[in-house]
Amino acid sequence: MVGEGACAFFRVPSFGVGARLVQGIGALPGVPGPGDDAPPDVDLRRDGVTVRLITVTGDYYGLTERHVEVAREISALARLLGVVADPSRVQTVQVTVDALVGADVVPFWRALLGYENRAGSDEDLIDPRRRGAPFYFQRMAAPRPQRNRVHVDVWVPYDQAKERIAAALAAGGRLVNDADAPSNWVLADPEGNEACVGVAGPPGEDFE
Repeated sequence: MVGEGACAFFRVPSFGVGARLVQGIGALPGVPGPGDDAPPDVDLRRDGVTVRLITVTGDYYGLTERHVEVAREISALARLLGVVADPSRVQTVQVTVDALVGADVVPFWRALLGYENRAGSDEDLIDPRRRGAPFYFQRMAAPRPQRNRVHVDVWVPYDQAKERIAAALAAGGRLVNDADAPSNWVLADPEGNEACVGVAGPPGEDFE
């Protein structure tokens, strides 16, 4: 589970094996077909296949109960092909912008990036092709010149968060705030640029 939905990265020994996994996913009986609102997003690279299960409708963006069954089918297929999942390679990166008046700011970024509004939200922008990082516009009540106005959110699986945070701290970072742990931690690099590490709950929670 990361941010907006379910995600898995399957390591493959060759591009050909990855292609067979993708072909097999397309043939699974539970996988939605053309025109459905919940087809899997599949990204094939030479060293692995990333699969995301995200529903996008007019009023909902995220994980559904149906995705749980689809995820099980995909995992079973991967095991059949001898392909292993690697949770440490799973993440979602989001750019968060602090805005006093979102209605003034969002149109600029939508036009600049070629993004579109996320379903049911006027403060979230997403890449229509689901490749670029989503942008979230966080409302501010007053200017905060002492803090960054733009930061990066990194969503990782709930059982990978501590390891990722430890690696960032060992690389020179510092912990700014853990008041919302175990769902969110605020970190900063050596020059004070902030980033958040966020996790969703264990599988089975927060489904539509």
